Amino acid sequence: VAEPEFPVHGDDRAAAFFDLDNTVMQGAAIFHFGRGLYKRKFFETRDLARFAWQQAWFRLAGFEDPEHMQDARDSALSIVKGHRVSELKSIGEEIYDEYMAERIWPGTRALAQAHLDAGQKVWLVTAAPVEIAQVIARRLGLTGALGTVAESIGGVYTGKLVGEPLHGPAEAEAVRALATAEALDLSRCAAYGDSHNDIPMLSLVGHPYAINPDSKLRKHARELEWRLRDYRTGRKAAKVGIPAAAGVGAVAGGTAAAIALHRRRR
Repeated sequence: VAEPEFPVHGDDRAAAFFDLDNTVMQGAAIFHFGRGLYKRKFFETRDLARFAWQQAWFRLAGFEDPEHMQDARDSALSIVKGHRVSELKSIGEEIYDEYMAERIWPGTRALAQAHLDAGQKVWLVTAAPVEIAQVIARRLGLTGALGTVAESIGGVYTGKLVGEPLHGPAEAEAVRALATAEALDLSRCAAYGDSHNDIPMLSLVGHPYAINPDSKLRKHARELEWRLRDYRTGRKAAKVGIPAAAGVGAVAGGTAAAIALHRRRR
């Protein structure tokens, strides 16, 4: 039996939420960002070695290790402390071109484009810093991004977080808050994730997808008959065309991040 058309064109109460690391992009955004900061002499060689080890683990193991991810976040916060937010945003644009653009999964990008072509909003939802997430969303022509918020005072990073990292249950909470703010019907929305840590977010929506799933998510998805796509081997590729370079202007996403995370920048 043929599946019904999805996404549904013209359904303005539906939207799509995409996890970033290993769902939209190969590897972890924060590691690529760290690589770019090292190139610009933000930190020493010994710190780069730690970033490289964390990235190697992420790629080889195929799942998010909480200890490694926490270490990466702590490292990033200590590195950007004292720097201006505007400076990091500008550098983020350069780092996207240098290290991230070529790591976008074409299959996942095509799925996102299908939602955009249907007239739906598409959001990145990630534990990566919201400034990085916004750059990636804008470059891909997406609507905006929710991400982890680093505290800043007077436009300068303090080295602390605002709230919790956008990960696991916090990721789902942010999506629920955004859906309320946007008057979305979550039963008509779609979500895409690669890790068992994304299960809370995937469980919120009526159309969950496991993308490049780790073993726990793959098992869970099969038990619940969720749709799977694995672009690491070319299996189960999406039956939609690969979009050309996106030129659609993206909403910055800061307002939604404030709603979801009670952002307290001063």
